Amino acid sequence: MTDNMTKEERALEIIRRLKEEYPDAGCTLDYNEAWKLLVSVRLAAQCTDARVNVVVEDLYKKYPSVDALAEAQVSDIEEIVRPCGLGKSKARDISACMKILRDQYGGKVPDDFDALLKLPGVGRKSANLIMGDVFGKPAIVTDTHCIRLCNRLGLVDQKDPKKVEMALWKLIPGEEGNDFCHRLVYHGREVCTARTKPYCSKCCLEDICPKNGVSQ
Repeated sequence: MTDNMTKEERALEIIRRLKEEYPDAGCTLDYNEAWKLLVSVRLAAQCTDARVNVVVEDLYKKYPSVDALAEAQVSDIEEIVRPCGLGKSKARDISACMKILRDQYGGKVPDDFDALLKLPGVGRKSANLIMGDVFGKPAIVTDTHCIRLCNRLGLVDQKDPKKVEMALWKLIPGEEGNDFCHRLVYHGREVCTARTKPYCSKCCLEDICPKNGVSQ
């Protein structure tokens, strides 16, 4: 690879290589209905997806539908989701969110980005995840892995999630965004790690990474 790739060229090459490396990458939250992903995304704030996947099993056993969860006492929801941390605020948001789905959307999750943003506890990251994973629409999910790796790879020079998202919309083809962000999660956990020194020697992007002296 040449040292003088444009950001656009680097972005497309990163997409191509990550697609080869992680062909089956997808959302690591378990769900089989849209409303369940909405719940899990809220619980995943400052909590691992693995823990959320365990906790929601008990939640859905007791409250198997939007209506059931909307009817539940916030304190009862909190009791179940407490292991995910921030139990009080998460339970409050989930309860309010399910009530809105029940009362305004016939129990369905809206497929409109702005409508999703109006739901309690749903920010841009969560709304993009729902749009991409549930509805198959263009989406860029700027979680911690995405922000860290896109900075390391020279695609952005921003830490603010919304600014990173806006910068990536200019570089990443819409149809690639959602899968690209999922692959960054896998790569960020396995290779380009945060808590240890990145495993650059086994990274499929090593020769085009500015952190290894490749000019931007």
